[in-house]
Amino acid sequence: MTDSPTTPPATSPGSPRVVVITGASRGIGRLLARKLGAQGAAVVVNYKVNAELAEESLADVVAAGGSGFTIQADVEQPEAIDALFDQVRERYGRLDAFVANAAASAFKPVAHLKPHHLDRSYAMNTRSFVLGAIRAAELMDAGGRILAITSYGSQRAFATYAALGAAKAANESYVKYMANEFGPRGITVNAVNGGLIDTDSLDYFYNRVPGMAPVETVFEKIPLGRPGTADDMADAAEFLLSEKAGYITGQVLTVDGGLTVVAPPFWADTTGALRAAVLGEPGDA
Repeated sequence: MTDSPTTPPATSPGSPRVVVITGASRGIGRLLARKLGAQGAAVVVNYKVNAELAEESLADVVAAGGSGFTIQADVEQPEAIDALFDQVRERYGRLDAFVANAAASAFKPVAHLKPHHLDRSYAMNTRSFVLGAIRAAELMDAGGRILAITSYGSQRAFATYAALGAAKAANESYVKYMANEFGPRGITVNAVNGGLIDTDSLDYFYNRVPGMAPVETVFEKIPLGRPGTADDMADAAEFLLSEKAGYITGQVLTVDGGLTVVAPPFWADTTGALRAAVLGEPGDA
């Protein structure tokens, strides 16, 4: 764990909003940390392995006007989750928002999944969210925000994504239950569900999983015709963490360019006059 020299004491007047983001050393988590830093938040940057990337993420937060500290914690381990939130309690005495962003799984066909794949996928993605949310809520005496980052594999089935997609679906179900039970305490619980988001994870899935379809063939099926960006996801998360979303809870905000609302036959596959009428391209007379 590394402290930022700008971390204020918990008792200081006008103390900042305190936010924990798991997996905040890169990608969506890092961008969200920076955005919250620009609002003056104290961001707890959690990471599993790469301390250097975590320090760079914290530097982004500080440069944007925020504060915070980094903390190494493998959230697959319950004791590491406890240690993380113990540190938050010790430093700030409270918490305003918790973002469960860290994720990992094995990309294999269902028939090839082994017990250890299932155990680790559950522990890393679902159990870490539930245990983290429980600890986070304990620190939200004045209300707060809990947010899960999920993906469209929770809603749609596609090759090799079963273990992670099922875990994300479980998280979205937990969001509803938590919203019901934590609501009387002034805590909102929501999820941001991403489609094809241009991150390291997308690159890994489409370029390193043997036999995977070319990602370009999927992009053309998206109504908006492009992959999403980490900024698209971070902007949605920032909104749900804001005061403007104070009456939104138990919801899943889908950020996918329309991917999950379409089905075969896709407009991208149409031809002739039909394609011309819909897509504005030259067609048959």
